[in-house]
Amino acid sequence: MSKNTRPTSTQYSITLKVSLDNEPGVLGRLTTTIGEAGGNIFAIEGFVAKGPTLERDIVVNCSSVEHQGQIVEAVSNLQDVALLEWWDRTFRMHEGGKVEVLPLCSVGDRDDLSMAYTPGVARVCTAIAENEALADELTIRKNTVAIVSDGTAVLGLGDIGPKAAMPVMEGKALLFKEFAGVDAFPICLDVSTPEEIIETVIRLAPTFGGINLEDIAAPGAFEVEQRLDELLDIPIFHDDQHGTAVVALAGLENALRVVGKDMADVSVVISGVGAAGVAIGKILLGAGVGHVVGVDSKGAIVDGRENLNDAKQWFAENTNQRKLSGALSDVISGADVFLGVSAPGVLSVDDVKAMSSEPIVFAMANPDPEILPEEVEGIVGVMATGRSDYPNQINNVLAFPGIFRGALDARATRVTEGMKLAAAEAIASSVLDSELSATNIVPSVFDREVSVRVAAAVAAAAVADGVIRPK
Repeated sequence: MSKNTRPTSTQYSITLKVSLDNEPGVLGRLTTTIGEAGGNIFAIEGFVAKGPTLERDIVVNCSSVEHQGQIVEAVSNLQDVALLEWWDRTFRMHEGGKVEVLPLCSVGDRDDLSMAYTPGVARVCTAIAENEALADELTIRKNTVAIVSDGTAVLGLGDIGPKAAMPVMEGKALLFKEFAGVDAFPICLDVSTPEEIIETVIRLAPTFGGINLEDIAAPGAFEVEQRLDELLDIPIFHDDQHGTAVVALAGLENALRVVGKDMADVSVVISGVGAAGVAIGKILLGAGVGHVVGVDSKGAIVDGRENLNDAKQWFAENTNQRKLSGALSDVISGADVFLGVSAPGVLSVDDVKAMSSEPIVFAMANPDPEILPEEVEGIVGVMATGRSDYPNQINNVLAFPGIFRGALDARATRVTEGMKLAAAEAIASSVLDSELSATNIVPSVFDREVSVRVAAAVAAAAVADGVIRPK
């Protein structure tokens, strides 16, 4: 078998449960066989000696589903080794879902029951009926967010429907709890129009303290967020837009520090003017960026261009004061910053060379960026992507848990631009001067202090912006 040359990844890892003859060299032949098939042994877990045999669980990183099969076949053909069973670790992690509901109080006797449920619960119901603000303190609204999706724009998979979207929304709920202690619940809707999403969320709103919109296709996503923000008195946050924008701004602030440029003086080209691109444009303008131009598949967004949807028309009216036109390669010349939320390979090496000195390139398309970092090594001043296997990952998990934590703590009625800017500044300042470099412009997603700082900054901004409910 020819050795696999594609990079392996944990997302394709498998566990092999094997029984080996307890003789010298058998384990060595097993590991050699896995290596020759291109597998990367991630872990050899606990074993049990049973007389003449050993049982081991071996975790192997593979490069694809096909490669998993090749590893299994190679191990199955080994003498002195019995493959007892194997499983895909990613699918095993998702079995039964990734979140559950747990009680916050025990019900061990009649006294507990009389307070948690009938008859005592009626007193609490009556109190809320007389003063609805108490629901923010005496129910799960205090700490619960709905993650709402219709499954029309899931990751890079497109319109795959609400049931297929569930694993992503469950994963989001897991991250909310893990990084900010927020109880979030996936709500995947079988709907056909933005209006149906709006109507459904309005009816669900009494249960939740905030709404995180996720993986809803543009331009419908803009309408859903705007209408819900107008109609409800709880924070509405479309993470695909604003989470990306917040982290991109945080990374840009630090990247500019690395190359010694000022926000007000730089020109920025945004590739992709969908949900994320529009939000990035708005937050950059709020942060004082000198010049912003957006480019979609039809060229530069400029006021007067025909057939722009409402979001792109706003973008046209508020950006590109120089009236640049043409394709990406036509407007990139001399730009200081490229921010990509579009498609793989749209940015060429020649495009980057045409930018200003020490250009900043954020190629954030996932899973394949607009340009690979290795293609522009030595050309860029700072490079970032949306991937975890390169430095400077622009990852929304740095933003949304802390943003909702702060909004809930402050009893905010909405998420303002000031709260988003405060979140970006908190993320950026989490990278100390002594740590800042071209390959370290954003903090680690596993730095648990980031969400704490973001929450505090967002809560303070909510108070300053006057968007909090009285207690």
